[in-house]
Formats: sequence, C-alpha cells, structure tokens
Amino acid sequence: MIDLKSKYGFSLIEFINRDLQLDEYTINLISDNCKELTFAKGDIILKQGEVSKYAYFIVSGEGRSFYTDFTGKTTTWLFHFNNASSNIKNLFMVDYKSFLTGKPGTLGIETLSEVKAVRLSYKQVRLLLKYSPLYEKWTRLLNEKVFIVAYNRVFTLLTMNATQRYEKLLAEEPHLLILFSNYYIASYLNITPQSLSRIRKNLVKIPISGHGHVSH
Repeated sequence: MIDLKSKYGFSLIEFINRDLQLDEYTINLISDNCKELTFAKGDIILKQGEVSKYAYFIVSGEGRSFYTDFTGKTTTWLFHFNNASSNIKNLFMVDYKSFLTGKPGTLGIETLSEVKAVRLSYKQVRLLLKYSPLYEKWTRLLNEKVFIVAYNRVFTLLTMNATQRYEKLLAEEPHLLILFSNYYIASYLNITPQSLSRIRKNLVKIPISGHGHVSH
C-alpha cells in the first residue's frame, strides 16, 4: 500500500476530497491501486498514436500534452503541474479518449522538468469503480469537468484569433506565463513565438513578462 495522504502534501486523496469526503475503505482501495513514479525532464510519457493505458495525477513538476497536425505543426494542448493555480486540466496527464476507449490516441505527453506522479491503469480504475460507490460518484463529477475543459479548449482554438487567445490567457491563466517559456506559451496559443512577441508589443499593458523557468 502507498500511503498517499501522508506521502504527498497535495495528494490524489486530498484532491478527490475537494469534491466529496472519502471513507477509509475507499482511501485504502485507491492507495492499493496506485503506483508512485518519478520521471526525468524530457521523458515521453505517451507517444502520439499509442494507446493511453494509464492516467497520471501530477504531484510535482511540469509537463505538457500536445498534438501534431497534418502539416507537422505541434500545438500544446494542455500544461500539467500541481500548485495553487492548478485545476483539473493541469493535474491529470492522460489522453482521456484513448484511455476510455482503449484505442490509439492523438496526444503526446512529455515532461518539461522532473515530475513525480501517481499512476492508475485503466484496469485499476475499473476496479475502483466496481468496488467503491464513492469513487464512482467522484468519477461522474470528474467526467463532467473533463468535458467542459475539452469544450472550452476547442472553442478557444476554433473561434478566437491569436490576440483574443492571448488576452484570454492573461485573464484566466496568467500563472502560465511565469511557469513556462515563451516557446511553450506560443505553442499553447497555436502561434509562433514571433507572433506572440508582436501581439505583446501591440498591447498597451503587459501584466507579466512571460519568462518562465521551464525553457525549450
């Protein structure tokens, strides 16, 4: 058994307890079906086209999920980290559709620093769903949040121009400009670093410089 609650200051158990209070049985069941892993900077956790067999709850460090389109252009889909600014889309590293269907995915996942994470396999998740009503209830809540995240991300990329996407980031996720380099911020906005620089120059106020500690 991994004693998640005592081992990590911000654990998977604590995260689930934000939505509902777990009983001792469920806490032990989750602990018994998790594995603690440490990844080095630059590790590829998932390659595009592979089946996403595991979901990783990030404990510390930074990573990103990304996709490459038919032209060969790579776009950062989501950033992954665990701090006071993080939320559901930052905490779990997984190609969710592939994880649920068992079919090859479209996302790649890589670490941008050393990352510590808690891993659950699809089989382990199914076991938790079968034997823990509380975990099953929490999973329904999680699925709703994941759907909203995916909807908002697609809506942003499809309906907003580059400047609007940057302004949205300033309003909703300014912490990303501290955590990640301009290269990755541009990739997240689906623009070139040069375009990002031009957008910043055209804006009257630039609250944060955007020079993060995670560099390309």
